Amino acid sequence: MSDTLSGSGDRTSPRLIAFFLTQFHPTAENDEWWGKGFTEWTNVTKASPLFNGHYQPHLPADLGFYDLRLREIRHEQIQLAKQYGIDGFCYHYYWFSGTRILNRPLDEMLADPDSDMPFCLCWANENWTRRWDAAEHQVLISQKYLPDDDLNFIKSLVPFFKDPRYIKLGGEPFLIVYRPQHLPNPRRTVQVWREYCENLGIGKIHVCAALTHGNEEYSQFGFDSGVEFPPHNLYCRNVNDRIEFYEQFYGNAMEYQDIAISYMGRQYPEQNVFKTVFPSWDNTARAHERALVVLNGTPENYECWLARTVEQARNMYPGKDRLVFINAWNEWAEGCHLEPDRRFQRRFLEATRRAKKGLSTVQGFRAVGVPGMDGVTPRSICGDLVSVARYHGWRILTACRFRLNRYPRIRGLIRTLLSPVRRLFVGG
Repeated sequence: MSDTLSGSGDRTSPRLIAFFLTQFHPTAENDEWWGKGFTEWTNVTKASPLFNGHYQPHLPADLGFYDLRLREIRHEQIQLAKQYGIDGFCYHYYWFSGTRILNRPLDEMLADPDSDMPFCLCWANENWTRRWDAAEHQVLISQKYLPDDDLNFIKSLVPFFKDPRYIKLGGEPFLIVYRPQHLPNPRRTVQVWREYCENLGIGKIHVCAALTHGNEEYSQFGFDSGVEFPPHNLYCRNVNDRIEFYEQFYGNAMEYQDIAISYMGRQYPEQNVFKTVFPSWDNTARAHERALVVLNGTPENYECWLARTVEQARNMYPGKDRLVFINAWNEWAEGCHLEPDRRFQRRFLEATRRAKKGLSTVQGFRAVGVPGMDGVTPRSICGDLVSVARYHGWRILTACRFRLNRYPRIRGLIRTLLSPVRRLFVGG
């Protein structure tokens, strides 16, 4: 297959590429770190609402709680994605100095020619930590960047680059690096990769920097392009003060329209940046009280953002092969998925197809504000104290009555003593 994709339609229309997570199957590492049988679904099903009207948990519909070791599931995902206009998957690739994790679904896809879906890879080169934030505490497995890692890493990609389904741009295999700023010497790393691929006959490769964790300039690494990765690099203020959380909340609640508008109008120092949108975002399942909760991630709001982004790509690069990314196909624990869920069913997929074909009639962002807050009385210290007193006072009273029922004589004596008080207030 060349740099064009079968079934991609009008070449002036950008190809839609959805990021794909392979965490949905048990692995030896996850068994050790999180307990036997752990998968991404374990996190997903533990989520609960943080405030009135908060949509949690996100639970799957059509595909159910699937296991990516099943070939049938892979084929169903591909069929569903193609049906609604997705042109390819970008799989997260987990490589740690020769150790690969969550690789079985990817390897089995590569070995299965009937998994007829274009794909590319994004090297998720960050530490795995117990808090799911890649920080330096409680590291489960780290990126070591050993002397031979540059060469060994690119060697591991050769079977993928040579596959006819691998996505190319201008004839060049397209590779994303999630955290290029972590590479000890990124320019040297890219040079090693390019020279190896040229010598092997693969030819030139297109290396793209994910614009994450403050990085917004891909050329500093010697890369060819950048790709947006919302909700990274946010410039929006939170709306925490407008929400009555059930418990103490240390994260950020933001409005979908604010993030979308910010990204659509964003300018970069360099021109070759691929746009990305997300359908919704809410990582409460992983981060709990530290979550980023994006309010109003509805199909209509997503359709507005995607339709405008597709049109923007057409206008900025007329007649050129261009990619627009969607984050993500199946990040269920991040509340970020095109796959059907029980609340919206296939509406995100239907919105994707309309936006791609230029058939969207959505004008502006329809869902705004804080869901479920209408009619909710703001909390106060006095109100909370009264509520606690009522709750525990009733429990104490109920317990006392239960115990007195076991001693009829004492109960009768108390009634006799209290009878003057009762007559005083109720008469008789």
